[in-house]
Amino acid sequence: MLKIEDLHLSFGGIKALQGISFEAQAGEITGVIGPNGAGKTSLFNAISGFYQPDRGRVWFDGRDITGMAPDRRAALGIARTFQNIALFRGMTVLDNIKLGGHTRLKTGLWGALRYFGPAQREELEFRRDIEERVIDFLEIDHIRKVPITALPYGLQKRVELGRALAMRPQVLLLDEPVAGMNREETADMARFILDVQERFGTTILLVEHDMHMVMDICAHIVVLNFGQQIAEGSPQEVSQNPAVIEAYLGAAA
Repeated sequence: MLKIEDLHLSFGGIKALQGISFEAQAGEITGVIGPNGAGKTSLFNAISGFYQPDRGRVWFDGRDITGMAPDRRAALGIARTFQNIALFRGMTVLDNIKLGGHTRLKTGLWGALRYFGPAQREELEFRRDIEERVIDFLEIDHIRKVPITALPYGLQKRVELGRALAMRPQVLLLDEPVAGMNREETADMARFILDVQERFGTTILLVEHDMHMVMDICAHIVVLNFGQQIAEGSPQEVSQNPAVIEAYLGAAA
């Protein structure tokens, strides 16, 4: 579903990515791990179109999307969450989630301004879909009219996941979805991620520092360090790889 081929990305003299190549199989959860500064978020930004790589290719479902704009990638079915919460803080939970589905709406500018006939029907149908498929699924019906600023951190992370799901993505990029969460919140988020994979068949690419979670839910793991790919394989293979152990724990350990 997603193929990264010899990806290079630099900022001046800093080489953020150096020859990254791997595949994310359809319907599976692929983990991307590595120490801080390894290039994980830069990789996500290259996949979603925020950064243009210096060299290499990004393939989506057999199609080269390397030069494609971010909005066109989103329309194809690539959604993401962010390391730092990027919700619209002056809006409610429901309005934030609905914004994620704008790429799926067919009504044009003038139809939306008139808000009559087809535009109104499409809006109502879309809202029903959001409430049934996303809000009920994430168990946040009780807060759907609550402003984002009134929610605790863990629930804001869940709302951000909901906004991504509103796009009906084929590929979902999750950038540190449990960062800053307690154990209970982490367990809940891991359950929702697994449910997304199982219920919707979504291909998931996951960046995360919580190694227990990564090893538990990922079928395949890619390891980065200083912009380079140092290992790739199953959770068991990666956990026993000497280069991975050195990158995380140091050569002495």
